[in-house]
Amino acid sequence: MFAQHNNFFKPSDTLNVKRRNIVVFSEVAIGGLTLLGLNQLWYADYERSKFHTIDDNNEWLQMDKFGHVFSSYQLGKFGVQTLRWSGVSQKDQLLYGATLGFSFLTAVEVLDGFSSEWGFSWGDFTANTAGAGLYIGQELLWEEQRIVMKYSFHRTQYATQRPDKLGNGLLEEALKDYNGQTYWLSANVHSFFKNSKIPEWLNVAIGYGGEGMLSGNEGLIVNNMLINQNRQRQLYLSLDVDLTKIKTDSELLKSIFSVFNSIKVPFPTVEFNGKNGVKFHSVYF
Repeated sequence: MFAQHNNFFKPSDTLNVKRRNIVVFSEVAIGGLTLLGLNQLWYADYERSKFHTIDDNNEWLQMDKFGHVFSSYQLGKFGVQTLRWSGVSQKDQLLYGATLGFSFLTAVEVLDGFSSEWGFSWGDFTANTAGAGLYIGQELLWEEQRIVMKYSFHRTQYATQRPDKLGNGLLEEALKDYNGQTYWLSANVHSFFKNSKIPEWLNVAIGYGGEGMLSGNEGLIVNNMLINQNRQRQLYLSLDVDLTKIKTDSELLKSIFSVFNSIKVPFPTVEFNGKNGVKFHSVYF
């Protein structure tokens, strides 16, 4: 039984047409149904409009843009790995797999462009491009992902003040509350220095976050009063673990490690911000 599971998750050495067809049809179907669902359940509540663009680059201390980079990168990584599983050539993995996140998120952006509530954001489009570029660029340069984009989250006091905007409950807050989100560039030390004394799984991570945000911009008015949000940017320096570098013969475990490698492992962390200067966290999520 273990051998069967191991063979199923093991990437094919040559093109496996059956696997490739499963991957292609599944991704097209899931992507299409997701866009159709968004169009009917999300955008249907707002008036349609002519295609238009918006400039939202100054909102949310750019945390939403980092979210687009992260999503594009991770979806691209997933696209590559599924095509690698089916034995597709490396060139096609990058061409059709690494651009999966960019393609899907750009399609969502187009739907935004036809909604009177939102609009096509060139900032979001650029972030989507950056996420795909981060993955493709490393594969072309090093043929491996030495720098991985990761995410971490902790609950904050701000969501309870605006649950309609920042989420109500852990799952919604993890998606909507930018105050508790941190996006990381996690670099594998061994990949850069090739020193046998350095653990292969050890990473150094630089994170970006923001705090004090109750709205996209500073000008939030409630009951005819301007709310002071005390917004500030935060930079973080921490250690991390590259789960994909953990040695195992189990293809199932390798797949699980790859999925969870998108989440930053909690470690002692140094925070730099404009309010306190330098702050130390014994463990930071």
